[in-house]
Amino acid sequence: MKKLFLGICLVAASLSLSAQEVTVFRSGEDGYASYRIPAIVKAKSGELIAFSEGRVDHSGDFGNVDIVYKISKDGGKSWGPLNVAVDYDKLQAGNPAPVVDLLDPAYPQGRVFLFYNTGNDHEGDVRKGKGLREVWYVVSSDGGKTWSQAVNITTQVHRPKQPQINPAYNFNEDWRTYANTPGHGFQFVSGPNKGRIYIAGNHNAGDPQPQNKDWNAHAYYSDDHGKTFKLSEKVPFASTNESLAAQIGDNSVYMSSRNQSYTPKTRIISISHDGGQTWVSSQPDANLPDPVNQASVLSWKKGYTFILAHSNAADENKRDNLTLRLSKDQGKTWYFNKVVAKSPEGYKGGAYAAYNDIVLVKKNTIGVLYEKDGYKEIVFVPVKVK
Repeated sequence: MKKLFLGICLVAASLSLSAQEVTVFRSGEDGYASYRIPAIVKAKSGELIAFSEGRVDHSGDFGNVDIVYKISKDGGKSWGPLNVAVDYDKLQAGNPAPVVDLLDPAYPQGRVFLFYNTGNDHEGDVRKGKGLREVWYVVSSDGGKTWSQAVNITTQVHRPKQPQINPAYNFNEDWRTYANTPGHGFQFVSGPNKGRIYIAGNHNAGDPQPQNKDWNAHAYYSDDHGKTFKLSEKVPFASTNESLAAQIGDNSVYMSSRNQSYTPKTRIISISHDGGQTWVSSQPDANLPDPVNQASVLSWKKGYTFILAHSNAADENKRDNLTLRLSKDQGKTWYFNKVVAKSPEGYKGGAYAAYNDIVLVKKNTIGVLYEKDGYKEIVFVPVKVK
């Protein structure tokens, strides 16, 4: 009888969990062969906006790729129809990096900025100097219902050496591949740079080097609500790749980066104390194992303390064991650890829980948007936190 009761409880718990999880994008539906690279934000209205790359013909990174999105009006329980935010014709528009500007007095309703990259060749060829990545944004003043014309900010936040394409693209730094986050950006909510819009990124400079030492994370930011942008310094750890950043003090930034040197298999954490312009440290964090993958970070202020959330596939060997952690001491220790998704025993797929993004849905609830089951779908699950 005890075993039967325990079995019923386990089934009930499993059903409860699965009932909370909602599929937002499913590969093969709505005209797209594959959906990858999730990002999510909450508009001032409280509506959630989930973004993804919509890959038209196949699951590969390069090709006919649009940026698509859906809106939820009920905290992620249900999602509206698929919309297209950016369509670069037959070429690539990717790495969606949305951020909500809540502090522009000219737009009291708030505005959603969507930063993204375009490309005209495969990443490997661009890395060898045979193609170009550009950086753009569009903005919505009505919570994602409509979007502005695209604004090209490549000369402000990128350093390409491609004068044959554009005379302005003639920087000695010779940055080639380039990627926003992928995932959301953030806005400083307090301190001397309150209102600053901040986007993490990465690039490679010059010819490929052993252990991918030509890769480096960086960030860019705007102090005038998107009129102009500046670059941060590169983080002082070569081979840093896909990155996300969050505010952890009135003027401090925490950045979590993918380690493209493949060893150690951990996140690379960089810290800034001048609003994310320069970096005082950058090193592997043994408490954050990672299989060379993307991760997400998020922060919010509780009293005088910033709560930092970190979410990644906490496994050194595969994209699995998606784990959400919370810290009250700027990521030095984690007081809350919860496995959000883990493959069932005997699972044969290669990536059960891969790229993800997180959003504060309401007090004590974080929404996790993640790629599930070999990139078959992108799902949303709410997680109760302390």
